[in-house]
Amino acid sequence: MSLLITNGLVLDTLTGNQRVADVALSEGRVVAIGASLPRSPAARVIEAGGMLVCPGLIDPHVHLREPGQEHKETLRSGSRAGVAGGFTTLCCMPNTQPAIDSPELIHAVAARAAATALCRVFCVAAATKGRQGEEIAEIGLMTEAGAVGFSDDGDCIASAGMMSRVLWACQQAGRAFMQHAQEPSLTSGAVMHAGEVSVRLGLTGWPRVAEEVIVERDVRLNRGIGCRYHVQHVSSGGTIEIVRRARRDGQPVTCEVTPHHLLLTHEACAGKDGNGFDTSAKMNPPLREKSDIDSLRAGVADGTVTVLGTDHAPHSADEKGLDFDAAPFGIIGLETALALYAEALVESGVIDWMRLVQMMTIEPARLCGLDGICLLYTSDAADE
Repeated sequence: MSLLITNGLVLDTLTGNQRVADVALSEGRVVAIGASLPRSPAARVIEAGGMLVCPGLIDPHVHLREPGQEHKETLRSGSRAGVAGGFTTLCCMPNTQPAIDSPELIHAVAARAAATALCRVFCVAAATKGRQGEEIAEIGLMTEAGAVGFSDDGDCIASAGMMSRVLWACQQAGRAFMQHAQEPSLTSGAVMHAGEVSVRLGLTGWPRVAEEVIVERDVRLNRGIGCRYHVQHVSSGGTIEIVRRARRDGQPVTCEVTPHHLLLTHEACAGKDGNGFDTSAKMNPPLREKSDIDSLRAGVADGTVTVLGTDHAPHSADEKGLDFDAAPFGIIGLETALALYAEALVESGVIDWMRLVQMMTIEPARLCGLDGICLLYTSDAADE
């Protein structure tokens, strides 16, 4: 199929240049960019005057739930949501059932994605077997099988000794380690941010330091190793300062933020009347305070935060309908991410559109070693 997008403001995220131009595509690949490109009779033409034309978005942090939790999401339904939101590449987390912790499971997910998904899907594989934090997984073999990164996402690697071995293995494999920073002994039974709202609602609070202490530990462990280390879904302003300092010291440390942590505070857990229990606002890590939002946005503005990810984490309505203590953590985000990031970061003047799109394309591509696949979104799949 050939496609011609005309008169849009084309954002070249690699060079930072932008200009009004036409973009011609064939079989999903850009073949020409220029003014007044010839119109083929067989081409579908999209008039994009007054619109932005950019590479397909890449999300390095999604939960597609397959295998084992298909009642929540599947590769097909998740990729359809991604395409509807402008994403052409999704990197799925390994907290499935069973966990994606072997070359065989990576191949199985890849085969299933090839047969059913509506965009590219890559695996971020588990760093420890079963995500249990007790035995290191086959990181080298899983890299050869196609893993684009490693994480025990959903759980933190609590043991410093195991964390050190994982960092060494990821460094040798040339892959980033993506940390879910949650010190378990500080968060046992915790369901929301530790603050005034948790006290008012009588819920167990989750302190900022539970995130910060893990990142501080890992940065210190990594000084002599040099693994590419990435902090997922940062929620605390203190974590931003730790990452900022590490980057200033020249360490290969990056981090991401999510739409919900840039726009919502812990007040959302109390519902519209302020005294309810709204499980749609139950997140991991939790929504925090306005001061944290300000710090996260400052981190985006000064380049401390390099990646925007959704942490798209679907659950069934029945599960989210449980009481607050029992309901699972997480929120969907693929279809709404771009608009919410525009609200949080562009409309507020934190960054411009070029930087926003870079943080959703070339930056996650670099993180996951996918630099060669930042292609324009061309799929009609969202209309199926």
